[in-house]
Amino acid sequence: MQIAIMLYDRFTALDCIGPYDVLCRMPGVEVVFCAKERGEVRTDSRMLGVTADLAMSEIPAPDVLLIPGGFGTRPLMHDEYTLNWIRSVHETSQWTTSVCTGSLLLGAAGLLDGLTATTHWAESELLETTGAIYTEQRVVEHGKIVMGAGVSAGIDMALTLVARIQGDDVAKAIQLGIEYDPQPPFDCGSPSKAGPDFVALLRAINAAEAEAATS
Repeated sequence: MQIAIMLYDRFTALDCIGPYDVLCRMPGVEVVFCAKERGEVRTDSRMLGVTADLAMSEIPAPDVLLIPGGFGTRPLMHDEYTLNWIRSVHETSQWTTSVCTGSLLLGAAGLLDGLTATTHWAESELLETTGAIYTEQRVVEHGKIVMGAGVSAGIDMALTLVARIQGDDVAKAIQLGIEYDPQPPFDCGSPSKAGPDFVALLRAINAAEAEAATS
């Protein structure tokens, strides 16, 4: 089974590395990183680069497609090359998946019209402009489409995907192997738990980061 993780300028590191560290542990799989062109692709912070070993044109029919989120998804919502590749891959994929704002690209490609979908909560309104219906769930499944909510939810999505592909026992073993036993120091991981003050603070931080990234 070939799993393709799609990279692009200004993706979020954990959105792809979290699921990668789960999916690569499945027996009998090959995980590859691809982008429009081969070479290094930088994250949204510009502090980390990940190498795309293949161009998207070199991997037309992976068994699994994973699209991470990041600030770079916004311009790609209007990039017909990328959207056409996603549509084409989806026609033959066994699974088409996303993490965080990666679902914006699934929506822009027309794959989520009328479906409930998840993304980072701060971009729920933008997701709905694609015809999707936002739901505050950590993992959302529609047939072969599986989506994780913001950033850290990519690990949950990947474990869900492993369970669908190779069974619960393999997924549980991988969870144990990566010692995924979340015990966060704060109960502040969703808007409903964080409250309006922290939501406003995070939106302000995101707006500043987005402006800096495009300047």
